[in-house]
Amino acid sequence: MFLVGKKSLTLDEIKQLLESGDKISLHKNAIAEIEKSRKYLDKKIASSVESVYGVTTGFGSLYDKKISPKDLGTLQENLVMSHACGTGDEVPSEISKLILLLKIVSLSLGKSGVQLVTVQRLVDFYNNDILPVIYEQGSLGASGDLAPLAHLSLPLIGKGEVYYKGKKISTEKLYSELKWKSITLKSKEGLALLNGTQFMAAFGVACSINAEKLWYWANTISALSLDAFDGRLEPFDKLAQDVRPHKGQIDTAAEIRKILKGSQLINQHKKHIQDPYSFRCIPQVHGASKDVIDYAKQVFSVEINSVTDNPTIFPDEDKIISAGNFHGQILALAHDFLAIALAELGSISERRTFQLISGSRNLPSYLIVNAGINSGLMIPQYTAASIVSRNKQLCTPSSVDSIPSSNGQEDHVSMGANAAVKGYKVMKSTYTILAIELLTAAQAMDFRRPKKTSPVLEKVFTAYRKKVKFMNNDRVLRDDIIASEKFLEEYR
Repeated sequence: MFLVGKKSLTLDEIKQLLESGDKISLHKNAIAEIEKSRKYLDKKIASSVESVYGVTTGFGSLYDKKISPKDLGTLQENLVMSHACGTGDEVPSEISKLILLLKIVSLSLGKSGVQLVTVQRLVDFYNNDILPVIYEQGSLGASGDLAPLAHLSLPLIGKGEVYYKGKKISTEKLYSELKWKSITLKSKEGLALLNGTQFMAAFGVACSINAEKLWYWANTISALSLDAFDGRLEPFDKLAQDVRPHKGQIDTAAEIRKILKGSQLINQHKKHIQDPYSFRCIPQVHGASKDVIDYAKQVFSVEINSVTDNPTIFPDEDKIISAGNFHGQILALAHDFLAIALAELGSISERRTFQLISGSRNLPSYLIVNAGINSGLMIPQYTAASIVSRNKQLCTPSSVDSIPSSNGQEDHVSMGANAAVKGYKVMKSTYTILAIELLTAAQAMDFRRPKKTSPVLEKVFTAYRKKVKFMNNDRVLRDDIIASEKFLEEYR
């Protein structure tokens, strides 16, 4: 059982939590903070003659519309329903569960004024794998991820749809089956649920966790490619990195040296005095991406432990502050930056694939013995090139765009949700590009036998060959690409 609110949550803890399937519960300190905040808000509403944005007023440009006390609950329920207008594809289940978790974490900090029963219902959703149906499109990444989080919140009031036991059903049917009652929202709760950056942050967590893995695989696969290409190790020498000491570059070169230690191929005499950039500049390109990955991880690590709804409640200071913590600019920039970094891992990978099939350095054209009657690995490179090109299009930054909304009251938005969705697509595509390079590098390595690569790479190669066999003659290569992707996801 993982206790939410005991301490700050890390990306590694989220990864372990999702992989283990462990349940969560609210720490006693979180419960105390939630109840304290709600009690303060109720007292403040009862005693104050001044309007409190989103609590006793309308929303957005309707901030000047005073709401009577008897309608405060209805106001919150109407807010959830009216904002549930997401469109496009459904968010992947892994992201839906992350959004749910991050919303629980944010509310557990006790600055949002929600009822304990509301947060506990979200915990029940998480623990029972009840995942609200959420859509990709609809958020501007400011005022919070309003439309996606409205769909997250609909099941609380007995509306919308969820996935339960692998099937999409109405919340009404779910509640009937579980004998649950819907939550009656109180003042401020709808706003607390919808304001927030959990949609952007959840995509950021998923992309950051996978980015670490992609950097590892980019290094491992490129080392295999380098050895199969009969490349040189000098560009990875520590001395060359020390005179240009970017951390990612230093780390990448060290990783490649470690991976290739003990290789017969890398230590043999070389006929070529230089390698193409896609091999020679691995430390500089992979390293630059690593530095961006580290930056993005830092941004998302802060965000997942933050209060991002509005207004924010400070009982001890007797303040309710209306500010802008829902604005996703820093997330939008991080998503755009991370997408570019991952796209570059894919771009340079495709170039290595191209070099390996080009018929140079005593490797057969397209890495097939009987070329002509066989096309060999000609077309996987086309596929990789197509994906690389699409990634370039997806890397057009979202964070530089803004369209005013809410009658001009919300006049600058981050478009961080769009950055998040396209960044996730780039991340997924990068796995495919690297899988194609692995397919190619393994085929090339077989033509270097009986000489061996390093012990590290021989272990990877042997495990991979149990999933994808050497290609003697043409076969359906989609199957090999899918098997290679699965290998990258599952290999430990």
